[in-house]
Amino acid sequence: MPRKPRFVIPGVPQHIIQRGNNREPCFFAEGDYGRYRDDLKTALVTNECVLHAYVFMTNHVHMLITPMTEYGLSHMMQDLGRKYVRYINNTYLRSGTLWEGRYKASLVDSEAYLLTCMRYIELNPVRANMVIHPGEYRWSSVACNSQGLPDILITPHPLYLTLAADGPARQHAYRELFRHHMDENTLHDIRDALNQELVLGRDDFKDKIEQTLKRQARRGKDGRPRVEELAGFYYSS
Repeated sequence: MPRKPRFVIPGVPQHIIQRGNNREPCFFAEGDYGRYRDDLKTALVTNECVLHAYVFMTNHVHMLITPMTEYGLSHMMQDLGRKYVRYINNTYLRSGTLWEGRYKASLVDSEAYLLTCMRYIELNPVRANMVIHPGEYRWSSVACNSQGLPDILITPHPLYLTLAADGPARQHAYRELFRHHMDENTLHDIRDALNQELVLGRDDFKDKIEQTLKRQARRGKDGRPRVEELAGFYYSS
């Protein structure tokens, strides 16, 4: 069966998740996180991608990335995967796969969901009951985005920069967003778009994506035509 094609538009951010095989760890020691960061930085630069938010959990990673070219994201993840898996296998005298298949990705409507998606990513350790406050978790972008601490991985998204005119005010505004509870409907929308590899956004945004890529960007509903039955629709790799 052919792989499901991804939604990719250069300049539009993507929410990425990659899990360890069988939900097993992909990081085994502190040094592994550092090595992954180094490999990720190289892969981002080489493949013209920019990272806005991330969290490295024990058995999976979440990232919010904007690719600047059509194949930049897929090539970046391939480069990163090859280098990091080789490091893990050599370090721990293991063989075989580390990741659970290919990564999953959903295209993100920046104006409606970008900041929400950033918070979703950085709150992962809290939802997993690993920490009480997201700032207590070392391997995420929250210290950079909420406190202004330097992070060589992070390139602020233009929408994040509009939170305030200067850094301290911007970081304060971003911290204030964490005071608002993320409701279950929002959590469901983010997870569903990611797991189904669809588009996270408003209806008008999804309409534009469908018109641009000639593909269905949302779940089919009862009575809606199947994707392959939609006249003029095609899959692009």
